[in-house]
Amino acid sequence: MDLAAVIALLRAGDWQGAHAVVQADESAPGSCWAHGIVHLLEGDLDNARYWYGRAGRAWPATPDPGAEIDALERSAAPIPGGRVVR
Repeated sequence: MDLAAVIALLRAGDWQGAHAVVQADESAPGSCWAHGIVHLLEGDLDNARYWYGRAGRAWPATPDPGAEIDALERSAAPIPGGRVVR
């Protein structure tokens, strides 16, 4: 799954496009988190909570899609040494 592409779709508000991508990989924590953000944007909070759980992420006290997209992007950013945190 191309997490950068999903993040771009989420930032554009295209949750349906992002959903199509994340459904292809429902095992990686980053993908599951992105899937939760998709449903957060959609307004389906029960489904969003499910995917946050699959990702091992705590449900935010005050769900904010923009803040979640920012955090997802930071988690996928390369760090010195070439390793990527997911």
